[in-house]
Amino acid sequence: MSQAGPILFVSNGERPAFIAALDEARFFPVIDTGWAGAVRAVEEVQPAVVLAAMHAGHEPHLALLARKIAEQSPYLPFVALDAAGALPHNALPFSSSRAGHSERLIARLRAALRIRTLHATVLRRLPEVKVALPEADPARDATVLLIGRGAAYPALSVALGERVGVVGALSIEAAAKHLNTRDLDGVVLAEGFTARVTDAFLTVLAEDTRFRSLPVILTAHQLTQTYDLPNLELIPGEPAKVAANALPLIRQHAMEAQLSRTLRSIDAGGWLDPRSGLLTVEAFARDFAKAVEQTLARGGGLSVARFAFDPGNSRAQLDAARILSRLMRQMDFGAAQKDGSVIVVFAETDFRTAHMIARRLSAVMRHTSNGKHEMRSDPVVSVDSLSPSDTARSLLGRLSADASRAAS
Repeated sequence: MSQAGPILFVSNGERPAFIAALDEARFFPVIDTGWAGAVRAVEEVQPAVVLAAMHAGHEPHLALLARKIAEQSPYLPFVALDAAGALPHNALPFSSSRAGHSERLIARLRAALRIRTLHATVLRRLPEVKVALPEADPARDATVLLIGRGAAYPALSVALGERVGVVGALSIEAAAKHLNTRDLDGVVLAEGFTARVTDAFLTVLAEDTRFRSLPVILTAHQLTQTYDLPNLELIPGEPAKVAANALPLIRQHAMEAQLSRTLRSIDAGGWLDPRSGLLTVEAFARDFAKAVEQTLARGGGLSVARFAFDPGNSRAQLDAARILSRLMRQMDFGAAQKDGSVIVVFAETDFRTAHMIARRLSAVMRHTSNGKHEMRSDPVVSVDSLSPSDTARSLLGRLSADASRAAS
C-alpha cells in the first residue's frame, strides 16, 4: 500500500537498522530530522506518518510536536518508538525490543495509514449530504474489554474507567462472549492467565478478521512468537501508565469506528446518526410512521421496545445504541431518542418474541460500567405491540407510559 507523502523519522541518534526495512517495504522515502527541527519538518515535508525515537533529547519538544501532528488533516499517524514514560494522547506506542519488530512496525503503519485514507475519503464526501463529523474526542465514546483476575485488575479497571467505558471479564470464556456482542475499541489482557491460555486467545483473535485491527494490550506477559495483530502492544508498569499509553491505540480505533459510521451515514443520505450507528430521530419518525401504516394495511405483527436509562448516565444510552446497531436483525430499526432512551422497532414480530429479544439485548447492556463510580447500564425496558386501533403516536405514547410506570 503506497501512501501520499513521505515518512518523517524524528531522532537525535543514528537511524536504527529496522528503519531501513521501511524502504524495502516500499514505505518511502524516509526523511530524517532531529527533535529541535521536527515541528518545522512536519510543515515542510507534509508527511503521511511521523515516527519518533524516544531515547534522547525528546523531552522539551514532544508536547509541541504532538500538538502540531494532532492539528493535521487528514489524520496523521504518530508512532513513538520505545517510550519509557507516559505518552501524549495521539502518540501510538511501539516497542522495538520484541522479535520481528520491522514486520510489526510495517503492519502497525499499514493499519494506521488505512485510517488516514478512510479519513480523507470521509472529508472528500462530507459535502454530499448534511452529515457532520462528531466533534467530541473519539476516546470519550470508546469501550475497552479488560480481562484479568490478578491483584492489579481493580486498579486497572479504575485507571481505564477514568478515560473510557470498560467491560470487565474474569475469564477468557466471558471475554469471548463480549467480543461477539460488543463494538469494542481495545482489549487489555492483564495478569492471571498462563502463557498457553494467552497464546490460544491471541491466536483466535488473529485468525478472526473482525478483531485483527483491535488494539490488544498485554500488561504482564512475555511473548515468544508473533501474531497477525498489527496493534498488539506490551505495556507493563503501573495501571495509570498502562492506561495512558494504551489510550492512543484505543483512540485511533474509536476514530476509525467513528469514520466508518460517518461513511455509512453519507451512503444512507444522512439518515444514520454517525455517533450511534442507528437512525437519526427524524429518519426514525418517518420510517416508524411508514411501518405502522403498512402493518395496519397488510396485517402481521409489529412490536416496539424502549430501553430507558438513568438521565445522569448519557454514556449508557450511547453504549446501548451501539450494542443494538450491532445485534439488531436486518429488518429491525431504531434510534437514540432526545429523552435519553433508545427505541427499537421489531418488524413482523409478536409481543412474546419481542419481549424475549428485548430481554436478551438488555442483558448485554447490563455488563458495562463506566468510570470511577461504577455507573451501571441497567435499562428500564418496556415492550408493546401494535393493535388495530393504534397510530404511530399512540403506540409510542403507551410505550413511554409503560416505562414511567415500570421506573416508579
